[in-house]
Amino acid sequence: MVEADVRHRNNVTVTGDPDGPVVVLAHGFGCDQNMWRLVVPRLAGRYKVVLFDYVGSGGSDLSAWAPERYASLDGYAQDVVDVLRALGLRRVTFVGHSVSAMAGVLAARTAPERIGSLVMVTPSPRYIDEDGYRGGFTVADIEELLASLDSNYLGWSSAMAPVIMGNPDRPELGQELTDSFCATDPAMARVFARTTFLSDNRADLDGVTVPTLVLECAEDAIAPRGVGSFVRSRIPGARLVTLDATGHCPQLSAPEATADAVLDFLDRVHGARPAS
Repeated sequence: MVEADVRHRNNVTVTGDPDGPVVVLAHGFGCDQNMWRLVVPRLAGRYKVVLFDYVGSGGSDLSAWAPERYASLDGYAQDVVDVLRALGLRRVTFVGHSVSAMAGVLAARTAPERIGSLVMVTPSPRYIDEDGYRGGFTVADIEELLASLDSNYLGWSSAMAPVIMGNPDRPELGQELTDSFCATDPAMARVFARTTFLSDNRADLDGVTVPTLVLECAEDAIAPRGVGSFVRSRIPGARLVTLDATGHCPQLSAPEATADAVLDFLDRVHGARPAS
């Protein structure tokens, strides 16, 4: 696809220092690039920041969505590769939130020349507990979650978004995530949810060879403590940082701490640069 097509299809936004190293921010399930708005200003003074929406989310071209492509996480990883190729970007730092962290892992395998480092924000390579691995959910939990989503997506969104966000003392955060979920086409959301919650990318972690930062929250109902340590243990040289934050979306609940951790990693990768 030509650059203009991909820019439109994935609603690509480019901001920040045009001459700085490139940071690509990728959203998770039920969200869009707006979820990064509190972090972007901190990064944009020193880095070129690229944001986009996966097809089926946010301001993407919904006519480009195809269930057979997005029934696999490889389809979302291909969106990442398409954006990077269309913009002619190489050796970027890919920052993936939640399921996007694993999309970044797959994209780095598909196009290793495009991704030079990874930041995985509240990642989970497997949500279901299995064989000594604790992902935080039983098979029955996920089956119930998906059945509820299938039967009443809007009701599921209203119930689940505050749980995912955490921070019950800040209900406006849960409401924002609810609104984001509800703005997503239910048919597309159902496919993305199955792709997310039924995925198992544990083995894919073994192929990561680029510098990697894993960010987890002190309390997270979706990716509980222990998952971050598992991810770090499978990636040679990976660094794990536990944010003093609650919930699954620290870019909204703790944007300064999230930005600081990302900037520290970027400075380690690219060499410290004076703040502008």
